[in-house]
Parts: sequence; C-alpha cells; structure tokens
Amino acid sequence: MKPWMIYALGVIGVSLAGSLIGTSFLPGEWYQALNKPSFTPAPWVFGPVWSVLYAIIGWVGARKYLLGGARGLWLAQMGVNLIWSPVFFGMHSPLGGTIVIAALWGLIVAFIAREWNNDRTSAVLFLPYIVWVSLASAVNLGVVVLN
Repeated sequence: MKPWMIYALGVIGVSLAGSLIGTSFLPGEWYQALNKPSFTPAPWVFGPVWSVLYAIIGWVGARKYLLGGARGLWLAQMGVNLIWSPVFFGMHSPLGGTIVIAALWGLIVAFIAREWNNDRTSAVLFLPYIVWVSLASAVNLGVVVLN
C-alpha cells in the first residue's frame, strides 16, 4: 500500500473512531446540570478542536505504522482516549474520567518524550494534543471538585 493511502486511512480511521465515540456518548442534560470551572470552553469549541486533533493523531499513527518508533505508546493513548467519553458521559463518572484523563495525559507525555529525539515531527504534532488534554484535565478535575 502506498504511504499516502496509509496516511489517509490513519486520519479517516481515527477521525471516524473519535466521531463514533463522541456521538455515542453526548454530554446531555446530566452534564449541563453540573457545576463547571469558569475556564470551561464553550460547547461549540469541542467538535472543531477534536476534529483537528483526531486528524493529527491519525497522521501520527500512520507515521508510527510506516516509520516505527513508539507504536505501543501511540496505541495505548488511542485506546485510553476512546474510553474517556464512555466513562465520563456514559457512566456519569467525573472521578472515573479524571483517572482516565490522567492516564491519557501521562501516555501523551511519554509518547512526546520517547519520540522527541527519534521522530521530532510526531512529537511536535502531539504538542497541541497535550495542551488540549491538559485543559480538559483541569476542566474534568474542576467538575469533580465543584460537584
């Protein structure tokens, strides 16, 4: 298979997986009723941000498939990423979500650190991801504290 096809499949596959999880576990009335920190982004921000991030994550996944490197860390972060919504929104568990997002944060940092000297492009592409997950972690923890 040609590399461009692998990149396309990576971006499309991860984007579809993220969309499926996102639409299967919507925030709903339960989430709307929770007290949230003042720095919580507006609801309309999440869709566009995650769309871009899932495209980046898919691209990086394709790089790991083609070039090797931290494939295990990439797979682990992807799996943990996809269980946050079912835990937080599906199970109505902000505390469980905090545990999941803390693990996700650690896996992303480990991936960046591992790839920094091996595949700087992949490491740099994950920087917006860690920034967003850091904000999401603070919001998630804020929800736990405020409720």
